[in-house]
Amino acid sequence: MAFKLGYCALRWKNPDLERSLEALKKAGWDGWECRLPLDWLGPASRVRKICDNVGLPMAVFTAQGSPETPGWEHTERNMRRIDFAAEMGVDCFMYMSGRKPEGRSVNADDIKRAAEAADEWAEYAAQYDLELSYHIHTNLLVDSKEDWQLYTRQLQKAKLCIDVSHAQLWGYDAAQSLRDFRDQLNYVHLQDWADENIARDAEGRFMPAWVSVGVAQALDFPALAKVLSDMGYDRWVTACPGAPIYEGEDAVHEATRSAKMYRYCRNAGY
Repeated sequence: MAFKLGYCALRWKNPDLERSLEALKKAGWDGWECRLPLDWLGPASRVRKICDNVGLPMAVFTAQGSPETPGWEHTERNMRRIDFAAEMGVDCFMYMSGRKPEGRSVNADDIKRAAEAADEWAEYAAQYDLELSYHIHTNLLVDSKEDWQLYTRQLQKAKLCIDVSHAQLWGYDAAQSLRDFRDQLNYVHLQDWADENIARDAEGRFMPAWVSVGVAQALDFPALAKVLSDMGYDRWVTACPGAPIYEGEDAVHEATRSAKMYRYCRNAGY
């Protein structure tokens, strides 16, 4: 089956939005993941009009910062992003966990409090029938297979975005992780890296050389597509570009270049 295939515009800073989306549409993508600030996007009515003109929906909108970050202002800013996401009619609102505590190790209470905070955001989003999606990510508060399992067990309302590359970095077979969390899965990220062997550095961080999906094929992407198909997964699958962007390259050129990644993903079964 062909999945709804999105492009992660994580590197866009101040794009000419309509021209950039036109280039993504021409490259073949079905939709896009947006991380841009609201003061650049403007009202949802404007962005919807652009997306409709181009014929490329916003699939997912994201938080800025994590739910467990304290402070009324931080929470309010993200509530406005949830409001915007609802007006855009996106499939889900994605977030990541925050940074690790300074000067000590992460403990189980940290993980549990983070999950509780995420569920508070999810409760706010539920008024719009909008789901939250926790994007697993290395080098943040939740930073191991065991902590991921603990965190996800605590979630009552928020659901899950599995980035297969980060699962693999934690030593969690990516295909098995999709099967294990199928009941909470509402979004999937594809990402690729160039290094053959990746270990944590002296400070405990993974530092892979990220490349566009298919360049290095660090994971068996066709096999992962089959797992999703066998599961009957029918939500968005989004591919991430490599880092960094080329010097002087704007969003339009990046979008144009993404056609190669799109063709790889489709040929791999997505």
